[in-house]
Amino acid sequence: MKRRNFLILGSLFGLSSHLSGKRSLLPSKQQKETEATIQAVQEHLFPEGNTIPSAKSMQLTQFLFETIGDQSYDRDIRAFVIEGAKELQIREKGRFPSLSMSQKEKALRAYEKTEYGKSWIERIMTLSMEGLFSDPVYGSNIQESGWKALRAYGGQPRPRTRYIAL
Repeated sequence: MKRRNFLILGSLFGLSSHLSGKRSLLPSKQQKETEATIQAVQEHLFPEGNTIPSAKSMQLTQFLFETIGDQSYDRDIRAFVIEGAKELQIREKGRFPSLSMSQKEKALRAYEKTEYGKSWIERIMTLSMEGLFSDPVYGSNIQESGWKALRAYGGQPRPRTRYIAL
């Protein structure tokens, strides 16, 4: 294992025990930077003007943070999502959200060439698609737009509440 990967994984596992179900445990400035980076990635992956609804119109960033912030969500994956955004911030010197579309594409392609970056982008894509195509009761797929874009609809019976109490 390369030293860099070892350090990244070490920090990931070290942080996972300190993160709970609430995203507000990050310092305020750091939280805003992390959210801005993830939002910029989601909006790049799902831009406005396509057949599939945009990340912005579907409130995917809010959905992502509500999902990973739930108590039942895997703490290691939560830490991975946050740490991956921080790594992208470091790689792009904190400028990722303000980059042009082509610069973002280039940055994400470079990040994707690392094993860590590839896994992180896949996780962001998975969480985003969950928001796009989940039942609207969970806070995304607004007005069933994701379903309508694919001409597909959720299963029956539909959920009546957001989450099951464990």
